[in-house]
Amino acid sequence: MEFPDLGKHCSEKTCKQLDFLPLECDACKQDFCKDHFTYAAHKCPFAFKKDVQVPVCPLCNSPVPVKKDEIPDVVVGAHMDGGCKRHPGRKKEEIFSHRCSKEGCRRKEMLRVARAERRGAVCVQHRHPRDHGCARGGPPAGTAG
Repeated sequence: MEFPDLGKHCSEKTCKQLDFLPLECDACKQDFCKDHFTYAAHKCPFAFKKDVQVPVCPLCNSPVPVKKDEIPDVVVGAHMDGGCKRHPGRKKEEIFSHRCSKEGCRRKEMLRVARAERRGAVCVQHRHPRDHGCARGGPPAGTAG
């Protein structure tokens, strides 16, 4: 063997493979081969310090902070019962709330397109006076061709 000091043996008890590019676990500071580098592969006793996952609420899709000694399922359940923005019991906010006042049109829009001559709203498709049958439509701005 030419280079006896080169590389390190895997710290996993069942492996002990000589690895020339060992990886050091950032939690337990031991050297591992590529097969045992992950926290789960070598059953790292200090993984809880590094492998922190934040649960996400399934209703509002926002992260729910969990303290060290709390059970994530209980905290997410409490969030869903109390502070969740999309609680199933609460009234859902409607985004498309303005209905077009053109006869026969059933579209709803996010923005209100106001009509100058009278009250009401029209959808983007009927926003021009000619398109919604307005009496004050006036001549078209121009025709191409």
